[in-house]
Amino acid sequence: MRRAKRSPMHSLALLAILAAGPVAATGIEIDVQGEANGTIVIDLFEDVAPAHVAQITVLAAEGAYDGVVFHRVIEGFMAQTGDVEFGRMGDDMRRAGMGGSARPDLPAEFSDINFARGVVGMARSQDPNSANSQFFIMFAEGSFLNGQYTVVGEVTSGLEVLDAIKRGQGQNGAVIGQPDMMAAVRVTD
Repeated sequence: MRRAKRSPMHSLALLAILAAGPVAATGIEIDVQGEANGTIVIDLFEDVAPAHVAQITVLAAEGAYDGVVFHRVIEGFMAQTGDVEFGRMGDDMRRAGMGGSARPDLPAEFSDINFARGVVGMARSQDPNSANSQFFIMFAEGSFLNGQYTVVGEVTSGLEVLDAIKRGQGQNGAVIGQPDMMAAVRVTD
C-alpha cells in the first residue's frame, strides 16, 4: 500500500499518537479464534519501539484489531495480521495485507533484538518507514530480519495457540478459505 509523502504535520501527528497512547500499557492479549483457539499474551517493548508500541496500543484500545484475520501465515516462519483496513473477517480476503490504519506510517525503530521464536515485529512495505498497523509473530528464529524490521515485543504465553494458527499456502503464505482471526485484542498493564 502506498501512501502520500509525509508532510511537516507527520511529526505532530506522531506526537499526538504518543500522547494518546495508554501510558502504562505494557502488553496486549489476543484472543484467537479459528483452527487455533486461545489467548496469546504479548509483552510490548515501549523502551525499544515507543512510537510503534503506542500505535499498537491505541489501535487495540479502540477495538480496531477485533475481528482482523491472520492473512499471511508461513510454516516455519511467521503469522501476520493487523490489516485493520482490509483484513476483517467477512471482507474480500484478496485485499487483506494491503491496508493499514488511518494513523500515520511510522519511522523505523530498529534495534539489536534478534528475531527469535515468539518475537513480534512490525510489517511494512519496502520502505523501512512504512509500518502502520500490521504485525507478525515469529514461529521460529529469523535472524535475517534483524535490523530490517522494528521489534515491538515478544510472546510470553500462548505459543501453543500461535503454533495452531491456520497456515497459508505458497511462498507468500496467503491463507485460503476461512483464516483464523483476532476475535478480541486487549491492552494490559
